[in-house]
Amino acid sequence: MVSKKKVVIAAITAVALSVGVVGTASAHDNGAKGNGLSSILSDLVKKGTLTQAQADALNAAIAAARTADDAKRVAGKTAHDAERAALEALVAKTIGLDAAVIKTRLAAGETLGAIAGAKKAALIDALVAEQTKRIDAAVTAGKLTAAQATTMKAGLVAHVTAEVDSVRGPKGGPGMGGPKGGHGHGHGGPGMGGHDGDHGPKGGMTPPAAGTTLGKTASYKA
Repeated sequence: MVSKKKVVIAAITAVALSVGVVGTASAHDNGAKGNGLSSILSDLVKKGTLTQAQADALNAAIAAARTADDAKRVAGKTAHDAERAALEALVAKTIGLDAAVIKTRLAAGETLGAIAGAKKAALIDALVAEQTKRIDAAVTAGKLTAAQATTMKAGLVAHVTAEVDSVRGPKGGPGMGGPKGGHGHGHGGPGMGGHDGDHGPKGGMTPPAAGTTLGKTASYKA
């Protein structure tokens, strides 16, 4: 029979690791949550529920989980920034204007379609092709099923056209950031994930509504 102490230890471990991973929103939160868990573990050691060695092992596991989660978030942000930069380059190359000029004009209230002028159709084609490539990559990576990908592709042209014709102001247009090159997560370029650098639908298998991109997309934002 499993002892009561082992059951308590297992439960504490699960809760501690969960809090340790989830509680990484800021250094302040980490400190507060970490101190709270340390206090709880210390009290359990005093009560004899845990040995000091067990408490130390739990603290070490929590620290390792936080470190791994921080590394994952940094990697996600790096990937997000790289994808946004690639989209900026694609838009600038297709239109034939410097990215800084495009951002400034978007911030002034022009649509990306108006800025593109006669090259609007070429820009839409380029963005659709790029987004299609990212959807296919998501299928290969197991983040989307083939059926989900087909549904998403069906509305790509309409969705990208709507984005290109949208007035973004400071938030920019598809794949374009604001004049200061900030990191937006609104509407915009294809293939980007949700907030904080996520890529594609959370959980990898829940598709966005038909005609949308892989989750919320990165935008040029001041």
